[in-house]
Amino acid sequence: MAYATATDVQARLTRTMSADEQNVCNALLQDAADMIDAVKPTAEIALKKLASIRMVIRAIGDGSASTIPIGATQGSMSALGYSQSWTVGSGSVGELYISKAERTLLGIGNAIGSYSPLQELAETDGNS
Repeated sequence: MAYATATDVQARLTRTMSADEQNVCNALLQDAADMIDAVKPTAEIALKKLASIRMVIRAIGDGSASTIPIGATQGSMSALGYSQSWTVGSGSVGELYISKAERTLLGIGNAIGSYSPLQELAETDGNS
């Protein structure tokens, strides 16, 4: 089950999606829901909806006139040399991924810990 609809995504875009784009958008929203549920199934529905919308907009583009890719963390431009260079933080432009901001929003991460598969063996002194 998707947490948002193409109408929810459309409300945040500066352009109008075609019928084909709406179909793709709905498929991406389902993929986003599956990805979110794989990492944080207990997150609040409203937060899952917001994260889904952000993920899909990043994948399809927001329609703004900006030449800076959504999600870029670094970039450079030149004028007469016709050069552009962008670094995307996690994932790539057009890819569906959960960003650092969305991970924080959903309550994923920020836990420090470790697990040793040998811990149980050490605690039982190897006697089973």
